[in-house]
Amino acid sequence: MSLTTETRAADLRVDGFDALAAPAATATATVTGADAARIAAAWAASGEFGEHVVYERGRRWIFAAGVRARVVITRDEVIVDDQGDRTVTAWAGDPADALAAATSSLSMDDWNIYGWVGFDFCAPYHGIFDRVPEDTVLAHLIVPEFEAFVDAGGVDTGTAGAETARRLLEIASTAKCPGESRPVHVRNDADDYRSRVATAIAEIADGRYQKVILSRAVDIPFDVDIPATYARGRADNTPARSFLYSLGDLSAAGFSPELVVAVHADRTVVAEPLAGTRAFGISPEKDAAARAELLGDAKEVAEHAMSVRACYDEIATIAAVGTAAVGPFMEVRERGSVQHLASTVKGVLADHENPWRALEVVFPSITASGIPKTPAVEAIDRLESSRRGPYSGAVLAASSTGELEATLALRTIFSSGGRAWLRAGAGIVAQSTPEREFEETCEKLGSVAPYVIPR
Repeated sequence: MSLTTETRAADLRVDGFDALAAPAATATATVTGADAARIAAAWAASGEFGEHVVYERGRRWIFAAGVRARVVITRDEVIVDDQGDRTVTAWAGDPADALAAATSSLSMDDWNIYGWVGFDFCAPYHGIFDRVPEDTVLAHLIVPEFEAFVDAGGVDTGTAGAETARRLLEIASTAKCPGESRPVHVRNDADDYRSRVATAIAEIADGRYQKVILSRAVDIPFDVDIPATYARGRADNTPARSFLYSLGDLSAAGFSPELVVAVHADRTVVAEPLAGTRAFGISPEKDAAARAELLGDAKEVAEHAMSVRACYDEIATIAAVGTAAVGPFMEVRERGSVQHLASTVKGVLADHENPWRALEVVFPSITASGIPKTPAVEAIDRLESSRRGPYSGAVLAASSTGELEATLALRTIFSSGGRAWLRAGAGIVAQSTPEREFEETCEKLGSVAPYVIPR
């Protein structure tokens, strides 16, 4: 692949979150998805542009880099660094309200903000907030210094200054294929996942809840090159969204199968719950057989219908009367090493609601927590062997114009404090068996585990 260096005005601004759909204009080439992921990973790996978030939507990659403003919410504080002006305030109540207030306080009128929201962001809503450690980060977001873009048309240096744009194009033109991967073994049940699934099945039989998603972590016994892993893994995955970020001491790369929630410019609110899983990518014959089995499995169909109904009920609470709807319902979507039953739930955001409220109502995703959500979250907190942190939270992009998109942080590799790990879960219902749910976690881990590249 070759790129030209025909740059446009360096200070050209692509305003608003709709920049995700803006045409590429700075460099021309035919760029495949693997090329684009490799370019974005090369920008991230260069270390020249500071903290960053790469976010892919609709086969368009955004590279949001540098920190113009930062918003961090911990269990007790809201920390806002607005172009060097730092404030720390206590908060109580709803973290979505705290996040809305923090972003509303920014000195700039127009902004796009990117980052992550952890699973414990839901803790105040579901009665486990007193169990969250004091130093836990619930959300970490940045308004970048610049945004650059890659899509099939080439590289667009976006809002980067002239010198930064030059370096972006130089790095893009020399981006190399990632090195050899070192697959991670995922079949060791180190924390007795099967036993915890059996406990959940018994609690479901006792009527404590209908469904719970239990997850397990897999530690990686070597240092990991997160950007290279992202480039390698994206070449073989088919995510709904993908992402790569380094914020503070946390880095991650993921191939998300599912949208948690999006609020568009026309106030349409969308969620895309997935529930029901079989392996994919083995062979055309076995994939087809697994698809037929998935569509005909009473347990998987019931689990999916239950999840869609719960998601519909959530969307209906924030949608204008009569606008909540489901469609399409229960189609099969292929996501890397697995295929899922998938549906789409939509509505029109009611006049008195806002995007942060939409996040609050839908978060955490039904397909990452359970039904009913509050007892399921309590069971997760009690039955899982470690806190989830950023896993099964969301990677977030939002704008001052009222758009927001949160994608589920699954199929992700994380690195922090000298440790790297994977994590995956499965939906436990009355018809579940411990062995099948453990196998499902292995199938999901197969979207990332084969592509891990050592540092």
